[in-house]
Amino acid sequence: MEQDLASLAAAVAELQGNHAATNGTFSETFYFLTIPLMVLIHAGFLAYEMGASRSKNALASGIKNILAFAMIVPFFYFVGWWIYWAFPTGLTLSEGAMGTSGLAYANDVALPWSQYMGPNLDDRASGVFWGAFVLFAATTASILSGGVIERIKLTGFVVLAIVLGAFVWILAAAWGWHADGWLVTKFGYHDFGAAGVVHMIAGFFSLGVLINLGPRIGKFNADGSANHIPGHSMPMTLIGLMLIIAGFWGFLMGCVIVPGEAWSWGTDIEATIYGTPMTISGMTFNTLMGFAGGIIGAWMITRDPFWMMSGALGGIISCAAGLDLWYPPMAFAIGFIGACAMPFVASFIERRGIDDAVGAFAVHGFLGMWGLLAVGIAAQGYPAMFGEDVIETSFLGQLVGAGVMGALGFVPGYAISFILKATGQLRVPEEAEIMGLDKVKVPAEAYPEALHPSVSPAE
Repeated sequence: MEQDLASLAAAVAELQGNHAATNGTFSETFYFLTIPLMVLIHAGFLAYEMGASRSKNALASGIKNILAFAMIVPFFYFVGWWIYWAFPTGLTLSEGAMGTSGLAYANDVALPWSQYMGPNLDDRASGVFWGAFVLFAATTASILSGGVIERIKLTGFVVLAIVLGAFVWILAAAWGWHADGWLVTKFGYHDFGAAGVVHMIAGFFSLGVLINLGPRIGKFNADGSANHIPGHSMPMTLIGLMLIIAGFWGFLMGCVIVPGEAWSWGTDIEATIYGTPMTISGMTFNTLMGFAGGIIGAWMITRDPFWMMSGALGGIISCAAGLDLWYPPMAFAIGFIGACAMPFVASFIERRGIDDAVGAFAVHGFLGMWGLLAVGIAAQGYPAMFGEDVIETSFLGQLVGAGVMGALGFVPGYAISFILKATGQLRVPEEAEIMGLDKVKVPAEAYPEALHPSVSPAE
């Protein structure tokens, strides 16, 4: 009998070990796959921005996007990841209630020489988590990139991209996308799909930059009226936007905490970054419904293919903060409303003399804000954190969060671009802009056979 019990115990232990190994491999693979999927976002932004540029600027638009991505990676390795773990409770470097924040914790898990910041056979999570966050950081830079095409200096843009991707957005994530984040613990801020901490931050940062950068030559007439400056390839732009949508699934996967690991919130169900329960099934319902609502809303308002596909992205962003909470028809309605408002916001910005070439502020900044407030309007009262008797989501909490995200995005964007402008590092010379950035900055031609000549203001 004792021998049988011992054999049974050994068999159970083996099964438990096999289960843990299988679950660990699944978790590692799950987050690993978010990375190539999110790279599709950048393939999309690349096509989107090159198509939205005139042919004389196509390669220059693409190069700055690729270079910003590459530059953000080492800065995020050396500094950005540490910021996320160091500052959730504010700027005091103190430890939060969950014990996963503060100076000591950040030094332990995120300093470049930490055991968790390189190959380590006992650590199967840090690298893929870091990689997913790097792609979030690069996404913020790509959002900025679209709005400033055709007149920004490469060096100035790279500086702005690094500040945004490796410093500003990750500080916002520490405050509002971390279980110890002060916006979460004090105000019940809820932002499952990063409508505020990615999209709103990047959109408002872009607005600050655009004010200092100024419009493209030929965009505005002497009376202040605006000219339409079309890109050279609408099909490329539409394909790019669809690739961004495809990559968005990886982006949203990266917002999910899978169960069953030491760092998970539980063993039986997926959770948000805050530890509140959710399912990938529910997220799928709501993502597709927001996508559809966004396309339909933008198409009904504009009949414009560009805004229709931007509406798809805008619909998802509108729903992103509450993708774990919405009843699917509500997600459709929120995406529809956001996409209907988006072209009017873009027109308002244009009437202020601001040349946002692809509507980056309207799509990301405004609709990120709408997504946060929608949670406060229609999803009040849900627990905002893991645990019992915890703070709940509220309109006030979402409003405070939106205010913080707007200021944290706009102020650094305006300040850094103002300094770059004062030092002559923000904008290319007028002659280079008129000639085309590809001719003066890129040792290659996008269309050597001249199949796509630029025909537009200030060609």
